[in-house]
Amino acid sequence: MPKVLFSISYGIRPEMREEYLRLIRGLKSQMRDVGGKNYSVFETKGKKNQFMEVFLSETLEEYEALEDNQDETTQELVRQLENCVEDGGMKYSTLIELE
Repeated sequence: MPKVLFSISYGIRPEMREEYLRLIRGLKSQMRDVGGKNYSVFETKGKKNQFMEVFLSETLEEYEALEDNQDETTQELVRQLENCVEDGGMKYSTLIELE
């Protein structure tokens, strides 16, 4: 079974940085500790306030269930994070491992 790498890239409003960092710490804890997801968040080197969330799923089925398996706390954190994102929105990328 191939692994799936799913990423979400976006910029945040500079005035929302502290709020974003608080929320993303909560989301990381929720995704890893509660949801058992392989999840990381990165800030682009040299481009302050540009971030990428990365999920690594062991199977296509696990990837496809990412959104379905979110509890209410996770959904609320995601909703609040979206308020920090610049008008350019989010860019999504899904990569499937070659076997």
